[in-house]
Amino acid sequence: MTPQLQQAIKLLQLSNLELAAFVESELEENPLLEREDAIIEDDSVPAETGTNTGDDGDAATLTSRESLGSDEAPLDTDYTNVLQDDPFRSAGGGAPAPRGDSDSLPGIDQTMASEVTLRDHLIEQLDLSIADPTDRLIGRALVDSLDDRGFLTVPVEEMAEQLGCEIDIVERVLAILREFEPTGVFARDLIECFALQLAERNRLDPAMQAMLDNLDLLTKHDLPGLRRVCGVDEEDFVEMLAELKTLDPKPAAEFENASTEYITADVMMRPKQGGGWEIELNNDTLPRVLVNRAYYTEITSLTREKDDKAFVQERFQAANWLVRALDQRARTILKVAAEIIRQQDAFFRLGVAHLKPLILADIAEAVSLHESTISRVTTNKYMATPRGLFELKYFFTTAINSTTDGETHSAESVRHKIKLLIDNESAKSILSDDKIVDMLRGEGVEIARRTVAKYRDSLKIPSSVERRRMKRAAG
Repeated sequence: MTPQLQQAIKLLQLSNLELAAFVESELEENPLLEREDAIIEDDSVPAETGTNTGDDGDAATLTSRESLGSDEAPLDTDYTNVLQDDPFRSAGGGAPAPRGDSDSLPGIDQTMASEVTLRDHLIEQLDLSIADPTDRLIGRALVDSLDDRGFLTVPVEEMAEQLGCEIDIVERVLAILREFEPTGVFARDLIECFALQLAERNRLDPAMQAMLDNLDLLTKHDLPGLRRVCGVDEEDFVEMLAELKTLDPKPAAEFENASTEYITADVMMRPKQGGGWEIELNNDTLPRVLVNRAYYTEITSLTREKDDKAFVQERFQAANWLVRALDQRARTILKVAAEIIRQQDAFFRLGVAHLKPLILADIAEAVSLHESTISRVTTNKYMATPRGLFELKYFFTTAINSTTDGETHSAESVRHKIKLLIDNESAKSILSDDKIVDMLRGEGVEIARRTVAKYRDSLKIPSSVERRRMKRAAG
């Protein structure tokens, strides 16, 4: 594996912000590289023209777009950027490249240090606290809806509608996130933020809740009225006010000094007229550089010393490589995103309960790339979809086998089926876990009783015995 190929593979793993920083450093160090702000092709250029690189193949245009048809229609693929050589494909062309030790090679991504942002801090806790990929996807959407204070900016009902799932599923994930540090994040407002902090201290008693519910009296300086509402004596009231002052109205404030990393989509996805999806790269995130061949010709003619000639040639080759590697990176991201959309079509059309089981090997086989390449492409790459902004890697889910035809079901879709079965049970016919197993197998889902019990517990649904007792008491 050549150093250039190693570096090309490393480029895949960079986020668009990290890539922009790397390209900026290359522009400063390589006099033969030049920004190009007007190299975007007109949309009328036919797909078969391939990459518009000019006569010398120096400037890569990055207007790749692909259309995905509906399930009934054939896949209509249109790549407008195609290089003859694909550094991420095996030499044979079709099969994925063999696994190497490139992950251990030092690269540009290892040299970039960044301060921890609130989002980084929360995502780390999310990955440790929630194992289910679909719940993580919901959690990621909630993290991305926080404002600078750490408060939720999107109502749970709107989030559930956007993701195509039930409100209680979002609420369940949100309840987990509200246990994260710093305490108070994911609150809807200041009162809820203070309540989360007090609850952690075991100080959210009825009197303190009454104070929170009537904070407007505090802003009006009506302390006697506030004390009457709280129903406490003067000494307790003074202690309550003192404790209120220790609460943090902006739990995310400690991260204000960290570099704020705004997420920008690498891929844009939208519904296509007549069904299916149209996807394209976000041109705003694509570094646009070209090789200044005229300057190369000029300095080459003026260079006499052997070492100087070698340096100029090396810079020229490096510039050419970077332009081609950027083009290849963009097209690889588009190719992988297109396959993810095709395989997760039901999620985008119907919602989170229809997320299909998917692993890296599925995409690798479909696009003839290695799993390690898919892993790099789906890390720190985001796609703007009708259901929100998602990192590509969050479309990979746990699979549960089917009883027929080798079909599989995602863990979240099975969890959703279990909840629907229990929601629809009658008081006279409470479903045991064994009965649920039988009913799911009747729908083609192969699942063990202990797995049903685990999923039921994760949904906070009591056992059949407890549900029978509760419904008898309610009746």
